[in-house]
Amino acid sequence: MVENIGAGIERYMSLLTARQRVVAGNIANADTPGYKTKDINFRSALAGQMSNSEPSIVEVRGLKTKNDGNNVSIDREARLLAENALRFNIATNLARGELRLVKNAIEEGKSS
Repeated sequence: MVENIGAGIERYMSLLTARQRVVAGNIANADTPGYKTKDINFRSALAGQMSNSEPSIVEVRGLKTKNDGNNVSIDREARLLAENALRFNIATNLARGELRLVKNAIEEGKSS
């Protein structure tokens, strides 16, 4: 029972970690000629997370391309980092709440 608690939260946090790596890669390649911004299609990854498959990384379309062919926007990537950090914080708080519920149930069972 305990291993199933928070499994969805764990998968969600894994998805957030994968997105963090992709965004960090975009930032690292901000000055690489010809580099195209990548991202995870978050909605389809969330829908597919029940199958435990790896999220697919896609090129982001519609971004302004510089003269060297690179289309990384540091402003966009900084926004995604902040958004990802907020989501991770929320998921962490949810996981803590789940663990607190289990702890309380165990403690109540001991006192009976």
